[in-house]
Amino acid sequence: MSRFQVLPEAVPGNEATLMPCAACDVRDMAICSVLQGREVDRLAQIVSRIPLADGQSIFQEGDEADYVYNILEGAVRLFKLLPDGRRQITGFLYSSDFLGLALKENYAYSAEAVSGAVICRFPHGKLERLLDEFPRLEKRLLNEASNELIAAQDQMLLLGRKTAVERLATFLSALAQRQDALESGGTVNLPMTRTDIADYLGLTIETVSRTFTKLRKSGVIEVPDAHTVTLMDLAALRDLTEDE
Repeated sequence: MSRFQVLPEAVPGNEATLMPCAACDVRDMAICSVLQGREVDRLAQIVSRIPLADGQSIFQEGDEADYVYNILEGAVRLFKLLPDGRRQITGFLYSSDFLGLALKENYAYSAEAVSGAVICRFPHGKLERLLDEFPRLEKRLLNEASNELIAAQDQMLLLGRKTAVERLATFLSALAQRQDALESGGTVNLPMTRTDIADYLGLTIETVSRTFTKLRKSGVIEVPDAHTVTLMDLAALRDLTEDE
């Protein structure tokens, strides 16, 4: 039995079911942005729209890689469990991001909703057949795979060379850029918990809390609540994120 509440797939020839794909809020940024007209309709015929509850699993490391996904709303955390039981978060994904690409038959990491989210699910086999028809879509997926490699390299640098203050500043700057908040007084939404941030930055939760306080006391940020950060000094934040 599926652990998801799956909304009905589109029915060929039924414009009422195809319209959600054509009118999707993130279509211009998602993988389907390269498709047009009836190409979008063809993609809509294989997609399932799935709402997720807080913390709900999408797939687990080692599961068969039968599906790939596009995030419509909310945020998703990617993570691996270490042999000693600790969790290393390897990334956060947001609306329009793609996940689930696997070089092997099984997923190499786990994914779950940070908070309530909505995702599109594509059967891997059916999507592969569409790639033969739509080379532009295949090229877009290759770009997504390339972006995953770049993100992995950035994460290695973050964990291997930067101090706690630099790690948190880099994280906040990247999230602000994603949310178009890199302006004076810009507000950054943090859907994840302090524990999530600690597991992503390779720090303890106590260190993360102290580092937030240090940035606040130095006037770089304000922290109205646990899920909101206001950028007060962009120049100082930028200085902390620049690589030597």
